[in-house]
Amino acid sequence: MSEKPKKPSVSRRGFIGGVSVGVTTVGLLENPQQIQAAGTAQGPEEVPITLRINGKPVKLTVEPRVTLLDALRNRLDMTGAKRVCDRGTCGACTVSINGKTVYGCTTLAIDAQGKDIQTIEGIAPEGKLHPVSVAFVSNDGQQCGYCTPGFVMAAKGFLEKNPNPTYAQVERGLGGNLCRCGTYVGVRKAVLEASKNMKGGFKNA
Repeated sequence: MSEKPKKPSVSRRGFIGGVSVGVTTVGLLENPQQIQAAGTAQGPEEVPITLRINGKPVKLTVEPRVTLLDALRNRLDMTGAKRVCDRGTCGACTVSINGKTVYGCTTLAIDAQGKDIQTIEGIAPEGKLHPVSVAFVSNDGQQCGYCTPGFVMAAKGFLEKNPNPTYAQVERGLGGNLCRCGTYVGVRKAVLEASKNMKGGFKNA
């Protein structure tokens, strides 16, 4: 005896009704002035924003399409984060937002407002090096150095969440950062050394 076919979870009437509502909503939002009034779009001209970078508020004006990486490098002359792939795959532009490492090239500056942004320039007091940076030097964790700021930021964020990693965990944890010079062994040893040196904690003050 054959089973009766199951009724679809959404009826034809319900589907058509849902589509009608969606089309109507889109039609209502086609007017740019209505979109602007609804607070769903800004620009295309430059708009004023305030970013909190390395503990200090910074005011600037950018087009809404400007990435955090471009805002840092081109507007604020903070060139530690590097532009390499510009596609969120190499990690050279890694920064920290609210304690989470992110790619600066895939984050809009306008979306970073109201958040704590930390860059390589602000991870240690002026004139001092962060333990991760020290470990990179002592383990030859850099060659040309172009990818190094991103690696240091990624390593710092990794160690804050994994203070006692194994070599395999370091390798996996830094998988989002690439080095054309191939200094991966030195980088991984540096992270393990930094994990030991940071046992007592490190305060950026």
